[in-house]
Amino acid sequence: MIFLELVLQNFGPYSGKQVINLDPRTEENPRPILLLGGMNGGGKTTLMDAIRLALYGQRAQCSTRGNLSYGDFLNQCVNSKANPIDKTRIELLFEHIEDDKPVKYRIVRYWEKNPKDGKDTLGILGDNDTWPESLVNIWDDYIENILPLGISNLFLFDGEQVKELAEQETPPQVVIEAIRGLLGLELADKLAIDLEILVNRKRKEMADTKDLANLEEIEKRLLQQQENYHTTEQELAKFKNKIEKLETIQSEALDKFVSEGGKIAAERSQLEEKQKEKTTALETIRQSLGELAADILPLALIPNLLSQVEAQGANEFRNQQVQLARDVLLERDKRLLEWLSQLAIASTQIDKIQSFLAEDVDNLYASSFQAEAPWLLADEESLSQLDNVRYHLQNARNIAKQKLGNLKNIEEEIITLERQVQTAAEPEAYQKLRDAVDAAQNEVVQAKANYETTRQKLVALTDAIEITKKELKDYTDKNIDHKNREHIITSASKVQQTLKVFREKLTLRKLNKLEEEVKNCFLYLLHKSDLVFRIAIDTKTFALSLFDFDGKPVPKHRLSAGEKQLLAIAFLWGLAKVSGLRLPVAIDTPLGRLDSSHRNNLVEKYFPAASHQVILLSTDTEIGKKEVETLRKNEAIAREYLLKYDSATRQTTVLEDRYFW
Repeated sequence: MIFLELVLQNFGPYSGKQVINLDPRTEENPRPILLLGGMNGGGKTTLMDAIRLALYGQRAQCSTRGNLSYGDFLNQCVNSKANPIDKTRIELLFEHIEDDKPVKYRIVRYWEKNPKDGKDTLGILGDNDTWPESLVNIWDDYIENILPLGISNLFLFDGEQVKELAEQETPPQVVIEAIRGLLGLELADKLAIDLEILVNRKRKEMADTKDLANLEEIEKRLLQQQENYHTTEQELAKFKNKIEKLETIQSEALDKFVSEGGKIAAERSQLEEKQKEKTTALETIRQSLGELAADILPLALIPNLLSQVEAQGANEFRNQQVQLARDVLLERDKRLLEWLSQLAIASTQIDKIQSFLAEDVDNLYASSFQAEAPWLLADEESLSQLDNVRYHLQNARNIAKQKLGNLKNIEEEIITLERQVQTAAEPEAYQKLRDAVDAAQNEVVQAKANYETTRQKLVALTDAIEITKKELKDYTDKNIDHKNREHIITSASKVQQTLKVFREKLTLRKLNKLEEEVKNCFLYLLHKSDLVFRIAIDTKTFALSLFDFDGKPVPKHRLSAGEKQLLAIAFLWGLAKVSGLRLPVAIDTPLGRLDSSHRNNLVEKYFPAASHQVILLSTDTEIGKKEVETLRKNEAIAREYLLKYDSATRQTTVLEDRYFW
């Protein structure tokens, strides 16, 4: 998961609309840290509250809410200088992986002063710029699968939380709840509570149980119905076999009827009528072919002559056009020479122009000179008529070809019909075959009627058996439920004991891994590598115990204030690692009262490695000039912002690409 953008509009000290780019992926090798500097009271904690509020809404554990109702808290968050009709708005754009693909969602929450019903309006803007209403309705469950509220304090925390964790022997309740959520212990606790509720419910149900009716009559009735069902099922199978045999006999009789001409004889009149229709159709086609032969179709016998006439006509017509063009050109040249003679041009030049024009016209005419004298003398209209004749001739040929094909097919059909009529059976043989087919069909119909009657009887028995079984089940369930309730109550203590053992083993198994991670993180941040050999975590209170290389306890009061804070940060860091969740880390006032050496360890070792995205909200005394130069030198900072607070207007402005130095 990566936070990409935070938009604040009239929220807290942020007046108007201000956009903060949180995407650390600025280069090929992304830098994890986003550094936001601001003085105390300048809006750093407000930014952290905005992230929590966008993610969790009414469930958000915001630092400034206290015991306020959600509606009062939203009113408190409205910028004091905002126009009453303007909306207060928070947007958080983030990216995470779904189905092995990166997807983006923009969480939008907005409200007015004195919001209706004390609530904000939630919207989720997806990659396609649409509002997926279904996701809005299940947002609380959806965000729990990405960044559960119970463990969010392991990733979104502040210096006060680190300070409190460092000074207390036992972690504060908010951290304990996060640990329980991380280790999955709340599931075991919830199961124990649900088990107790179940036992109490069963005890109440037993108190309401009344005397039950006798079962013997129901069982006897069910047994008789099942016997009848079995007998009817056998009868149904016999009828089915009989139908199959009779259908075979019917099929054989029908085959014999067809093969010996019975069917043909029965359809003799139809065959003869069909034969007559085909003969009429045959004569119609022949008549239409005769009409085609009397029209344009005979020209199809001289296709070469038609092509020759068309070519000759086109050639002669083209030569006529050239001759006309030559006459026009000669007239034009004559006018040109007359005009040139009026100009102050030498006669020799005019003679050359005249020679050129005469030669050009002769060349044009020579290129289209016709060797033989025209004999067709066709004009443009005659050639157009010739083209129409050839077009209609081609259509006539196609129609004639189609009709000849139809003629052949009908002649073949007539021959087939004649053969079928000739093979028809004699009337006496036909009647005998027909009677055999009818008798077989009647037997099949009767057998199917018996089969259907038996089937309906079987269906009725099935319904009766189901009714009786339901009566039996109602009785049996009451008795079994009664016994089950007793069994559940007597077994509840065993289950709870087993659940207790399971919870203890689960806690030990996960705490062992957590202890190792916390130790490694602590030693990595600490400049004293020989101070601690082992760290133990209490299975009930989750308190940390330190041991040296001799196995002796290291009292927590022996640690300096800075070492305690490093231990607290190592605890949070180890919890984040054990979670296995790839989530951003946001830290408000991160360095607290650390001395220079511990401060350097945290700056150089923890901040760049805490996560793939680390949002630091710091004052100028926490991450000072030396620390920020170290982070810049190590190429750990992706973006820098300065939260510029104006005490006169009590407004904060976000300045990009700037820090205190």
